[in-house]
Amino acid sequence: MEHPENSDEYKGLAVNSGVVSPGSINPYFQSRRKSRPTLSVQDYVDGIVKGNVTVLSQAVTLVESLKPEHQAIAQEVIEKCLPYTGNSVRIGISGVPGAGKSTSIDAFGLHVLKDGGKLAVLAIDPSSERTKGSILGDKTRMERLAVHPKAFIRPSPAAGSLGGVARKTRETIVLCEAAGFDKIFVETVGVGQSETAVHSMVDFFLLIQLAGTGDELQGIKRGIMEMADGIIINKADGDNITKAEQAASSFRNALHLFPPSESGWTPQVLTYSGFYEIGIKEVWDMVWSYMDFVKKNGYFQYRRNEQAKYWMYETINESLKNGFYHDPEISALLKNYEQEVLAGQQTSFTAARRLLELYRKN
Repeated sequence: MEHPENSDEYKGLAVNSGVVSPGSINPYFQSRRKSRPTLSVQDYVDGIVKGNVTVLSQAVTLVESLKPEHQAIAQEVIEKCLPYTGNSVRIGISGVPGAGKSTSIDAFGLHVLKDGGKLAVLAIDPSSERTKGSILGDKTRMERLAVHPKAFIRPSPAAGSLGGVARKTRETIVLCEAAGFDKIFVETVGVGQSETAVHSMVDFFLLIQLAGTGDELQGIKRGIMEMADGIIINKADGDNITKAEQAASSFRNALHLFPPSESGWTPQVLTYSGFYEIGIKEVWDMVWSYMDFVKKNGYFQYRRNEQAKYWMYETINESLKNGFYHDPEISALLKNYEQEVLAGQQTSFTAARRLLELYRKN
């Protein structure tokens, strides 16, 4: 481009053309990024069975995906992995927010890995009701376990599922077992109404509580305590030891008021410190004692069978619900019926009945 200052009316003034502006990308740079190869169902299965953590992670991503094509592949992979499953001990770990679940899991994981084997931690992270996003920061609080060669930590979003349990955790457990992980921890968001979902996929349900927070029994529902196979009071260290023992005593007294558990096991209440790793061995002695107890009386296999049946019905319910809301005719009428309900032209129950009758006809 010619500069106007170089015209005759500006004699004595000259402006050089300058240099051409260089491009923003180095011309000698060659992209080394390669597209990820597309794996077949058999590739996924072979990689998982060989213990390839990268392939396992990709398979879990497929399981969590909402795309129908991904779900189809994931279900095939799960089906072919089933013969390699069922050989793990599944531990559910729950507790009030701030009870130290992630810190405890870090200590628990290192303890159980001393005897060999492999550990998978499925950490369920809370999802925002507004944005549906999750921080997925549990892994950062398990510093030592995150770098352990025999540990696999997979944070997953709760995605709005009741009780904070990721909808696909059950399938992820199957994949982890096929990959050779013989110990599986399922960490939940916190105490909620539907910790039943965790209870229905684990062999031992461990409840973490705190002392010195007021009425210890006030912050926990009876239903959660009835499901717990063991209750542990965290942060029993320093000046808090006496309070932790008092809290443990309160929980033991409360457990005596509940009916006997179906397994015949009497839940124990122990104190420990996850941060200082005090009492960790005693906690796991309790867990292994429980496992021996239920395997001898046959309850272990009975519970596994009941869980399989429970998840069959849950899958049916979920499929029916998805089919209803994705039906084109129902979707078209749903907003109209909603407006009629809000305007008082028909009741909620009548609108629901009419929509369901229409769906059955279709």
